[in-house]
Amino acid sequence: MAPTLNSLVLRPGAEWDSAWRRCLVLAPEAFRDDRVLNLWNGAWHADGRPLPAVTPVDGTPIAGPPRLDASAAHRAVRAALDQHRAWREVPLADRRARVAAALDALDEHRELLSLLLVWEIGKPWRLAQADVDRAIDGVRWYVDGIDGMLAGRGPLAGPVSNIASWNYPMSVLVHAMLVQALAGNAVVAKTPTDGGLACLTLACALIHREGVPVTLVSGSGGELSEALVRAPEIGCVSFVGGRDAGARVATAVADLGKRHVLEQEGLNTWGIWNFTDWDAFAPQIRKTFDYAKQRCTAYPRFVVQRSAFAEFLAHYLPAVRAVRFGHPLAIDWPADDLPELDFGPLINAAKAKELTDQVAEAIDRGAVPLHQGSLSEGRFLPGQDRSAYVPPVTLLNPPPSSPLHHSEPFGPVDTIVLVDTEAELLAAMNASNGALVATLSCDDPATYERLAPQIRAFKVGHGRPRSRGDRQELFGGFGASWRGAFVGGELLVRAVTVGPSGDERLPGNFPEYHLMP
Repeated sequence: MAPTLNSLVLRPGAEWDSAWRRCLVLAPEAFRDDRVLNLWNGAWHADGRPLPAVTPVDGTPIAGPPRLDASAAHRAVRAALDQHRAWREVPLADRRARVAAALDALDEHRELLSLLLVWEIGKPWRLAQADVDRAIDGVRWYVDGIDGMLAGRGPLAGPVSNIASWNYPMSVLVHAMLVQALAGNAVVAKTPTDGGLACLTLACALIHREGVPVTLVSGSGGELSEALVRAPEIGCVSFVGGRDAGARVATAVADLGKRHVLEQEGLNTWGIWNFTDWDAFAPQIRKTFDYAKQRCTAYPRFVVQRSAFAEFLAHYLPAVRAVRFGHPLAIDWPADDLPELDFGPLINAAKAKELTDQVAEAIDRGAVPLHQGSLSEGRFLPGQDRSAYVPPVTLLNPPPSSPLHHSEPFGPVDTIVLVDTEAELLAAMNASNGALVATLSCDDPATYERLAPQIRAFKVGHGRPRSRGDRQELFGGFGASWRGAFVGGELLVRAVTVGPSGDERLPGNFPEYHLMP
């Protein structure tokens, strides 16, 4: 059917089937006609039970994870220890050359890796490319400076086990894996259950070809945790995810005294206090909706001085109404560029329904809806499945009984809390017992300097959002949002290596101490 101005079409050549066929040609050792393989003991294995899966973009069936059982995972971890013992003896110059070659391969195929991210986790094209590029550019920074970071340090006793969420497969997970390997460790990773399987499989195939020791397996977190967390072969556990799963991992690593890096969620807040520079504030609002706030450094809570509320709304609401969402690959005409969207779908239809139900329940219990977008405002193909999409929503004063009052929604839902005193401001900004980032907008620098240290977030911005950061920027969390060693810059290398004494106190949140860098 010929497209019309009222009928969007899927970008030719960007179909899931096209991307899948390209994977089969590029990495036949890792992909079969109807499934992906697990990578362990230096080889690809057609083991595990593949589960059905669909893309959140439009419900199209895609490859699902080939889930291993616990015994197979233990075999993979034991094999990774053998790889680790060999890899740690490889000279640093050789390790650097292999990791650099892997980066060149990833860069060569960045367009396909990005397209896979669009289909598997629903990232708009711009953000999918940024995820891939940040992984490549970030690791190159470590390749260039690794000599100084490793001075007097050596690899761990066993491989690093990585269990990460689905939202940043490249710039968080692959980035960490390659730095861990560069530092002399073999690497084990579990594919996220909810998405990123094909992208990670292709990335690991390219990395494995260069002789870097990576293991990539799929499976239930509960079933594989005994091998990936508690196994004596594992030298360090790196986890990114929610607090419930993180607490279980934290208990296990604390019992075993195992090195760990556990990044968990927190309710990141943006405070408005004695503030008047609204022209600087307004352009930043729309950016906070990137990827539907499905990231660890999203800002879903605004804590606003009551006397400034009218001015806040005058600038906030137009920005939210300008947010663009929909099918990331839908265009008006076949030759058009891909659309500049703020977000696509949530990770799956179940999450979309959960969040929609939470919004409805909060309103029923007294929250005031200030903005409720409609799916009719989105860009969609005719007749496509839209069950994973949620339009932007803004609620005033969610009730304490609602999860939206104290937890990160991981979706395009903002909540606003009004306060009258500094004490109320700080209490509302610290509602989740620790966060990764926060921002305070106030005109007086002295007021910011006085209040910012009382906000329990690892990074606090003055009138601008903070992010995870790249290269030398450190990253961590306060309270329940982080356990174990902090990362970023040289700290990421220190987290997965040992110093001369072997008993150093790493910066981080540990059961026996808290040490800021």
